[in-house]
Amino acid sequence: MFKTPCSRLSGLIGVSVKRKLVQNVPRCNQTARSLIQLYRRDPTNWLTYQHLNFLKRQYVTKNKSELHQRAVPKQAPVLTILDEREDGVERQVQRISTIDPVVSQPEDVTSKTQAEISDSKPTAEDVAAQNASVSSAVSKRDETPYVHVESEEAKEARLDRQWKEIKVNVTDLPDIYARLAKVKLTALVVTTAAAGFAMAPVPFDPLLFFVSCLGTGLASCTANSINQYFEVPFDSNMNRTKNRPLVRGQISPLHAVSFALACGVPGVALLTLAVNPLTGFLGALNIFLYTCCYTPLKRLSISNTWVGAIVGAIPPVMGWTAATGCLEPGALLLGGILYSWQFPHFNALSWNLKEDYSRGGYRMMSVTHPGMCQRVALRHSVGLIGLSALAPVLDVTTWTFPLISLPINLYISYLAFRFYHKGDRNNARKLFFCSLWHLPMLLLLALTCKKPRRDPEDAALPSASSAS
Repeated sequence: MFKTPCSRLSGLIGVSVKRKLVQNVPRCNQTARSLIQLYRRDPTNWLTYQHLNFLKRQYVTKNKSELHQRAVPKQAPVLTILDEREDGVERQVQRISTIDPVVSQPEDVTSKTQAEISDSKPTAEDVAAQNASVSSAVSKRDETPYVHVESEEAKEARLDRQWKEIKVNVTDLPDIYARLAKVKLTALVVTTAAAGFAMAPVPFDPLLFFVSCLGTGLASCTANSINQYFEVPFDSNMNRTKNRPLVRGQISPLHAVSFALACGVPGVALLTLAVNPLTGFLGALNIFLYTCCYTPLKRLSISNTWVGAIVGAIPPVMGWTAATGCLEPGALLLGGILYSWQFPHFNALSWNLKEDYSRGGYRMMSVTHPGMCQRVALRHSVGLIGLSALAPVLDVTTWTFPLISLPINLYISYLAFRFYHKGDRNNARKLFFCSLWHLPMLLLLALTCKKPRRDPEDAALPSASSAS
């Protein structure tokens, strides 16, 4: 058989490669031995299996959540080369005396002055003695643990910050009940109810008048107490109401509700049984409108002002029905006067308290619709002039009443116009204080101009004389 040129060439290459490998085996063995010796001399600079395993742990791969994270390679520490020749150089070390008064220095150390310590090199015995003294002082200090003694004032302050049972002082209850019932607002309600009773064209009954005012006042206390019970979290955000009894925790909510029931049940029962059922129904309706309609609407819509005006217009109607036992146009006229008066009064008040109402989350006209707040106050101030002129038409007063009440009605309308034109705090304050004396003055003028009551006997006399 004859060999091809390619086979002869490959055979020659293989023989030459084998020859060179045989020649390089000793050299490779020598290189391997040198590498092993180098590794044994400085193994920290070589990459071993532990290094590879560490890098494997630092590399995290999570395919499902597509998380790929690789650790940042740590920088190689910079090694400082120290010259061994500096080890023999003596260095002067200055020791700083301790400032801890508990640790006492040994006698041999404290006897030296600071200059001697700084000039002389400390010996090993001195350092050991100082360390032993420090450790003994620390051990002695640890053996006597520090006992914290709490003073009475600190204890009371700590207990005040914790939940505790409310303790009510009996002597403080009258003041708490007065603020819970909003005694000033209740007095205004009773005054308007008394005006309605006095304006009724019937003989005046003092006992019935007293019972009517008492029942109306108790119903007002109930409505105001339940209103504060519902508005505790919102009153706490307002400067005007943050000192109310329920907000400050002077009484419990159960106590407040019990007080409201103790006033409401006898009040409505007194109006229903001792006066007449119509007046009792109006008293119960007023409590319902104030607590269940006006109170939640304050945080929902500006219509709460109109609902609150209806609540304020019912007491004079209750006074009229308590005297007459029926609902007449004169009662509705007095209710209309109270209804219109409340808009300049409350809108001027809420204008200067709009930041407070906004902080409490109440939707008042002064907060959400300031322009409407000014227009409504002016509109109802002018409306008081027309309602006063309507009184003699309905045979409630004489024609003198529209004339003598015109100056005060024009004045409050003038202040309402300035409030509408400028809309500042000064004019709102003037309108509010004017409303405080305007209503009592208007009711007093209406009472002085009340139309004389004609008895049935007097009405029968002219008819009898004409028949004869």
